[in-house]
Amino acid sequence: MIGLLEGRRATPHWRRTDGFARLFPGIRLDADRIFVRDDKFWTSAGITAGIDLALALAEDDLGSDVALRAARELVVQQRRQGGQSQFSVMQDIKLASGRFDDLINWVRTNLPGDIRVETMAEKAGMSPPNFARIFRSETGTTPARFVEKLRLEAARQLVETTGLPLRKIATDTGFCDAERMRLAFMPAYGQPPMVLRRQRKTAGEIQTLSKNND
Repeated sequence: MIGLLEGRRATPHWRRTDGFARLFPGIRLDADRIFVRDDKFWTSAGITAGIDLALALAEDDLGSDVALRAARELVVQQRRQGGQSQFSVMQDIKLASGRFDDLINWVRTNLPGDIRVETMAEKAGMSPPNFARIFRSETGTTPARFVEKLRLEAARQLVETTGLPLRKIATDTGFCDAERMRLAFMPAYGQPPMVLRRQRKTAGEIQTLSKNND
């Protein structure tokens, strides 16, 4: 199986990139991607990224309408593109171990919900004070700040890669309304959501024009 990927691009789970590069130097590591397609070969970064890959396969074979219906049946919040970062928030988090991996996956798939420290502590099987202390020692940040970072990342991806109304993006990522999302974007990104959307659109148009002129 690995031999089939020799000389091709592939992506592993973000936690396995260093070991992957050492073990398989002949494979062109495309680190931090959700999934990668190289000709007829597809690789994904993990379980949830595998869902994204499966939906991309459905879209490639059967069209976007079928892929969208499948996403709705799976109750997937959004269909991410392969080129997006698989978990870029984690680049800023120092994980001492994998003890909170299941909890983090749960948070990622429940961003629209009311995610309280008490709820996270219950999921982790700890008391709230003990959970907050250990979570901070494991990640270098508080549970509330971590959830906000995940929501910001998810919201920015939707702002820049879709034409969804800002109020829907705010609802789908747990900010409740567009104004709260805007207030969260300003200190994090230095720009409100609509400006980031316009900048990404302009950059895409320039890139397309450049390719057409090559």
